[in-house]
Amino acid sequence: MLRIEARPGPSKTMRYLSPLIAALLMLVSGLVIFTLLGKDPGRAFHAFFVEPVNDLYGIGELLIKASPLMLIGTGLAVGFRASIWNIGAEGQLTVGAICGGTVAIWLAQVQAGWLLPLMILCGGLGGMLWAAIPALLRTRFHANEILVSLMLNYVAILLLALLVHGPLRDPEGYGFPQSILFGEAATLPVLVEGTRLHAGVLVSLAGVLAGWILLEKSFLGYQIRVAGLAGRAADYAGFDRSRLIWTGMLAGGLAAGIAGVLEVAGPIGQLIDSVSPGYGYAAIIVAFVGRLHPGGIVLASLLMALLYLGGESGQMNLDLPAAVTGIFQGLLLFYLLAADFLINYRLVPGRRATGGRQ
Repeated sequence: MLRIEARPGPSKTMRYLSPLIAALLMLVSGLVIFTLLGKDPGRAFHAFFVEPVNDLYGIGELLIKASPLMLIGTGLAVGFRASIWNIGAEGQLTVGAICGGTVAIWLAQVQAGWLLPLMILCGGLGGMLWAAIPALLRTRFHANEILVSLMLNYVAILLLALLVHGPLRDPEGYGFPQSILFGEAATLPVLVEGTRLHAGVLVSLAGVLAGWILLEKSFLGYQIRVAGLAGRAADYAGFDRSRLIWTGMLAGGLAAGIAGVLEVAGPIGQLIDSVSPGYGYAAIIVAFVGRLHPGGIVLASLLMALLYLGGESGQMNLDLPAAVTGIFQGLLLFYLLAADFLINYRLVPGRRATGGRQ
């Protein structure tokens, strides 16, 4: 009979290697899945992981996909490090896109340099406002922020659908649920000719840098780390728990809201009824694969972006189902959790209980 026992000293080296181990196991499992689906593993691997980034355009697409993931993941990491579980980044991204997109629509005739910064500001404030709801309910009424933030995702998505089917719909759009196309002043400039790589990537990198300074170089970041590692020690030291909850939730909302604006002002160029393929949820995986460290989150976002591109390539070239991207994301998270469990715990033989005693 086996029993679970905590390891006396979990390996720090293995803790940082476990994301790499999880990624390798994900790749091995992917080859097995390709074989079971009747696809040649070598050709499938090339189509899924190599072909999407074998030219400059593909690398640009990789960075475009990674941009919202690294930004949202960094924002979420601020809360996660303090054990504040914001699961509502998808909704906060959507509300940010609504706020920033509405500014672009209302000021469609404006061709001024301040329009895009105003959109980003309004999007960030919108994401923070949406994140403030679970923060308020947690601090005032002790509501579970996981459930509240998760349920608000659906409210935000339905709100976007309502707006693009009604007040914000393009009157000349033949009834399609979409807004007018944003003007040039409301769209992000392209950085590399021949690609779609836009300046939003630079905004995301700036956000990652700001997150690193907050978490690693500030006293507030120290408080966040202590609260996450030893809540009682944080209380004993007099750290304001409510302040940390608000900080964690609002940081995630700000990052997600800005990411929403970067999406509609970048690759999409208008408001539609779905502005995200699930970045808010995928960024949770990115944050943990990156070990809640901004540098690791950048690397994890590139891996997750490659899974998105690989899924699209697999659908076009191998006739794979659309769910294959979700399968790889799920495998990555599963193997990471399994690795973390084995790092912190071990299975040891134990005697079967007899006569009420072990």
